[in-house]
Amino acid sequence: MKLTKIDLSGLRAIAHDEDGLKLIVERENEIEYIEIPAPLAAYEGLQLLDSIVAAPAAIESVAPIEMLPACSTMAAQVGYDREREILQIEFNSGAVYQYSAVEPELWAELQSTDSIGSFYNQEIKGLYPSTKIE
Repeated sequence: MKLTKIDLSGLRAIAHDEDGLKLIVERENEIEYIEIPAPLAAYEGLQLLDSIVAAPAAIESVAPIEMLPACSTMAAQVGYDREREILQIEFNSGAVYQYSAVEPELWAELQSTDSIGSFYNQEIKGLYPSTKIE
């Protein structure tokens, strides 16, 4: 699979009918209407993408997660919100990520592991939905 970086920030609205996708795009303060032959699944995929992209705002608007210092070459701090099941990791690089749907048991295991970096790579990275918040 080849990944390509795209910028959908100018996409203002989407619709779908038997002929395909209908898009309203803003480009340099001008509105453009575009029709693209595409299956209904493309429309549904764009709707799903919109809900995923909107999710970080919901996470950030809630009370901050209390962080604990981490003795790790990978992470500076870790924290967990039991009510929302969100794990937050501040990496030594300064980047902060939140991982959703993390079970309390995984948080307990992370706290008791000998190597946060190894545990992260084996049990968290790529296995839980994540959002970069800083």
